[in-house]
Order: sequence, then C-alpha cells, then structure tokens
Amino acid sequence: MPRNLPVRGALSIALGVLLADIATKAAVVAFIPLRVYHPLTPWFNLGHWLNPGAAFSFLAQAGGWQRGFFIAIGLAASIFLCWLITRPNTTALERVGYAGILGGALGNVVDRIVRGAVVDWLDFHWEDWHWPAFNLADVGITLGAAALVLGSIRSARPSAARSEMRP
Repeated sequence: MPRNLPVRGALSIALGVLLADIATKAAVVAFIPLRVYHPLTPWFNLGHWLNPGAAFSFLAQAGGWQRGFFIAIGLAASIFLCWLITRPNTTALERVGYAGILGGALGNVVDRIVRGAVVDWLDFHWEDWHWPAFNLADVGITLGAAALVLGSIRSARPSAARSEMRP
C-alpha cells in the first residue's frame, strides 16, 4: 500500500465499487427472475432477491417508511465519508476503507431510489442454512471496514511499542 493515496485515487475506488455494484445488479435484474437462484457449487448460489430493509433484512417488514430513512442515512453517511477522505491527515489505508464504504453505501442508495429495495444476489449456504444474501455494495462496505480495522491495528502497534520503551 502506498504511503499516500491522493483523494482522487480514493474517490476512484469509491466510483469503481459503485459502478461494479450497479452493473452486477443490472445484470441480475435482467437475467435472473425475482426469487430464483442458480446453484453454482454445493455452498454457493447466484440469485435475485429484493431487500427493503437494512443488513440481514433488519426492518424489511416495517411498512415502507424505511425506504426514505435508509436513503437519508446513506446520503448523510456518504457526505461524512467524503469529508473523511478529503482530510489532510487521513492515511492511505483509511482512505481505501472510507472509499469502499462510500462506494457501497451509494450503490445501495441508488437501488433504494431506483427500485425501492436493494438487489441481493450472492447466496452462500451450508446445507439448509443460508447466510443472508448480499451484493457487491455490501462487499465494498465490508472490505472497507476491514481496511479501517487493519489501519487501526497498525497505528496502535507503534505507539504501544514506544510507550513500553519509555522509562
């Protein structure tokens, strides 16, 4: 990882996540009927599901008010993430993390605006137990969060080592 990642590079990562998410969801909507799945391995299916709720279908049965709420939350979070990316003291790994989360958040916001729900299409399972279906936006958010955790661990190590060396 380069020591410095320009803001433009981070925003390019976010745009890449967003465009990949939009393209894959468009392909799923075009080629896989709703609630149909195609087994590819004994533990993985490609399918087409709509989630009007949040992660793990939280509030999916809330009656519709959640659409505007999640759009507002996603847009507010996106503005905040842009601010975090553009701060001069943000590290390269933090910028990568924020960019992944930003691209994913915007991908799911686009779905909520266009379709009223988020298209999920990746289905991992073991026998009859299925992990909640997800999409590339969710992958971007998860990898972005992992980058932030890794950056936090990295930045904590040197300061801990320095404090142990002090008399």
